[in-house]
Amino acid sequence: MMKLAVGEVVQGYRITRFLGRGGFASVFLAQHEETGNKVALKVGGASGGGRQVTRLLEVTSRRTPEGISPDELPAEAVFFEPRGVRIDLFDEREVQAMLRAEGDLLAACQHENVVTVHDRLVIDGNPVLVLEYVRGKTLREKIRSLEGIHLNWFLAVVRALLATKAAGALDYHGDLKPENLVVKPSGKVVILDPAMRVPGGSIVTTTPHYNPLLLCDSKADVMAIGIMIYEILTGTLPFDEVPWEFAGRQSGGETQRLSLSYFFSYSPPHVLNPKTPEELERIIYRCITVSDYGLEQLKGDLESFISKA
Repeated sequence: MMKLAVGEVVQGYRITRFLGRGGFASVFLAQHEETGNKVALKVGGASGGGRQVTRLLEVTSRRTPEGISPDELPAEAVFFEPRGVRIDLFDEREVQAMLRAEGDLLAACQHENVVTVHDRLVIDGNPVLVLEYVRGKTLREKIRSLEGIHLNWFLAVVRALLATKAAGALDYHGDLKPENLVVKPSGKVVILDPAMRVPGGSIVTTTPHYNPLLLCDSKADVMAIGIMIYEILTGTLPFDEVPWEFAGRQSGGETQRLSLSYFFSYSPPHVLNPKTPEELERIIYRCITVSDYGLEQLKGDLESFISKA
């Protein structure tokens, strides 16, 4: 595992501040010593997985290598196996592969609403991503501080995902959640940290609370957006016991269908927040439960709702 420290200089970049951490990596603010450009350096840990990340005792916006705020949800390593799904930890080799895969995905995207990768370094044999430094607040921070949330942010995300998919750069993000959306002071939203995926779909990184069916396609993103809007309206998540017990299994059958129906019996938003608009509740329902409701349909529904608001 590679460790960076504030004040250290690595390949021309001086580390100035710790920005945050997730299930697999830590991110530091750095400044190029010659150009003065600010970047975010992302470096992997010795192992990775959300369940191993230490939670701090109180909800806080403080960023520290020692742990994360208890309201944050880091991603997990998900292994699809013949007997079903296993959520486990990545070892150091797998974390390094994840970072390389993320660099490849981001390099192919080139979209204004997706974080840009400027360079990919190798330091003491460890991959380090040199990313655009996105100044702003994560959606998690805005939820935490009870700031106003705009549906236009989600519409921008949907449009970006449609564009990157059409360009053949990113079929799906796979790990959309409040921690991975940054809203800049201008109001522009930037998407971070696409899920790692390997050929054949045997391993992914995702956050089960926002992808409870462990989907590996754009429906995962649609479902995550519905869950985020639900969370903003109600202050809670629709599903506690995640992932769904049959996630990743292909067999089907009556038992599986009944299980899914039971799993989807979440409390409607208006029960928890009587001010929930009916049409927005229908959008959430379609995002979460209608299997063929995709990005195009979500885009149209958001545009229609926003235009009437």
